[in-house]
Order: sequence, then structure tokens, then C-alpha cells
Amino acid sequence: MTDVILHIYDVTNSGSEKTNNTIMQINKIFKDGIGVGGIFHSAVQVYGDEEWSFGFCEYGSGVFSCPSGKNPMYSYRECLLLGRTNYSISKVNQILRELSRDWPGSSYDLLSRNCNHFCDEFCERLGVPKLPGWVNRFANAGDAAMEVAGTTALRLKQARTEIVSASKVAYRFLLGVASNGNGPDPDSPSNSNRGTPRFQAAWFKNLITTGAKPSSSSDIETSQGDTSSTTETNSCRTPATN
Repeated sequence: MTDVILHIYDVTNSGSEKTNNTIMQINKIFKDGIGVGGIFHSAVQVYGDEEWSFGFCEYGSGVFSCPSGKNPMYSYRECLLLGRTNYSISKVNQILRELSRDWPGSSYDLLSRNCNHFCDEFCERLGVPKLPGWVNRFANAGDAAMEVAGTTALRLKQARTEIVSASKVAYRFLLGVASNGNGPDPDSPSNSNRGTPRFQAAWFKNLITTGAKPSSSSDIETSQGDTSSTTETNSCRTPATN
């Protein structure tokens, strides 16, 4: 048996000091202040002094290792003891070979397939608890929001199609009534130019050709905030339930 340790970093590799500082402020408020979450990179250490994580690359595996707590791209925050695995070092090496094959660098996605998702799967295969919810909460929330936005756009598109189709049917019907010369009942209370089939047909035609259109998926825009880093202590602790 051996300890499985999760190393957590503040994501401060944007290349912009302003962005990095913003990220640090977000993490300070949302994680340190209220315990909700933040923008983090994570890696798993098991056997030896290396930590394992996942990142983007055009070719080959996205799985990589570096000395534990020493990833130069980010600012170290803390480490958590997740538990102990019963697997031997040879079995762990086998798991890492399988993960290296299944996690190509080109498949990296910030919201749905990032380093934290990789660590979750690695921990699951090692038989220890997954990452605390706050580590990847922002990405999970963003992924859910994108899914909702996509579904909403599809429903708006479908609704628009149905409205236009119904309007065309009504327009053809009223146009047919008008062309047959069926005028309004002179004794009817609705006997006015506004209530005639000709007027209604023109109104429906105008609705189809110039009416307002609902929003489509192209109208949905995402915004990016600027966000950064100070080095923190690296004493390990057991994560609180989340």
C-alpha cells in the first residue's frame, strides 16, 4: 500500500500578469473566502517523487509527469492526502500506460476534459476517493451552462420553424378566402377593414417576411475574465467532505 496525494496549483500560466492576478483574486475569494471553488490545476502522486497530470498537445499523449509540487507553469497551492492504494507499483505503471493511450493531448477541453477530470479517473482506478468537488467546480458549472445554452438555442430554432410554418398555413388559408370574394358580414360587429380576410392575409404575410426572429446559437456569446498567483504552503492534509 502507498499514499495517493493530490497536488493543487493556482492556474497562472496565461502570460499576462493582469490575468494571473485576477485568477489569484478569484481563487482567494471563492475558495479561501467561501469555499466554493476556483481555477486550479491538479496532479496525482503515487509511488516515488513524481506527480502525474494531463494537458494539451497536438500529437501524442497528454499525460505527463514532473517532480511533485514543482510544476513550473503554475503556482503551488497545497496537497491533499486522498487515501491509500492497494495496487503494486507495477500495476500503477500499467494503469498509467493505459491512461496515456486513452488521454491524447489533442482531446484536451477546458470544460469537459481537463487535468482535473484526468486526476478523477486516475484516482478512481487507484481505488481512492475522487477529487473534492471544489477543485473542478468552475469547469463543471461552465460545462453545464454550455449544455443548457446549446439546448436552449435548439429549442428556439425549433420554435421559430413551427411559428413560421403555422403563419404560412394561416396566410394561405386567408388568402384563399379573400380570393373567393367572401366579404365580411355587413351585420357583424367586427365589420371593419381591420377584420377583413384581405387585411389579415396581408398582416400574416408581413409577419412572415419582416417579423422579429428569435435568438439563435450564434447570438450566444461567452465572456472571458482576466485571472493569477502566489505560492502557498505545501503541507498535506486530508480533504474535507464537499
